Amino acid sequence: MTSQIVSFYCVLKDRMGHVISSSFNQNVSTGQDPSGRLRGFTRGMQGLKKGERRRIFVDAEEAYGFYELEKVIEVPRDEVPGRTSLKLGDTVMIALEEGRDPLPHRIIELSGETMMLDGNHPLAGQDLIFEIEATDVRDDDEEDEIEALAEAASANVQAARSVPVVSEESQAATQGRSKSYMIH
Repeated sequence: MTSQIVSFYCVLKDRMGHVISSSFNQNVSTGQDPSGRLRGFTRGMQGLKKGERRRIFVDAEEAYGFYELEKVIEVPRDEVPGRTSLKLGDTVMIALEEGRDPLPHRIIELSGETMMLDGNHPLAGQDLIFEIEATDVRDDDEEDEIEALAEAASANVQAARSVPVVSEESQAATQGRSKSYMIH
């Protein structure tokens, strides 16, 4: 089946029907995500028509994967920049092997000398329900990809022109408020 570019409203629920989030998503390709995440959702969106509503059930394996205990690690606190301001739920970026890209890990436990970090996606291990309503649907072709790249490049140029100048005082005032840290 041909990939499509879809804009849609989405209410995401857990398998018990509790709302996790709601959003409006624009220009999403129904082609396969290279990360392999949300395969079931991608399949469930195939052949969608403008104005159509669907309820797509996605099991954990085809959503964000199963919860993997090996992605929970213990790290010495003194190896983490900003260790005095860290709190539960903060995210740190960790490169587990030299030369690898850092990955996000949530702080799930803090103790005197160490912290426990969870590298699983927050929705890992959960079966999900996506209730969607398509507001725009078109075939995904090479022209669309070129047009999307041109739009993104134009948006980046516009954003670069409107970057605010931040004073040293305001940088100093906000320093330490970040919730992401890097560990190599």
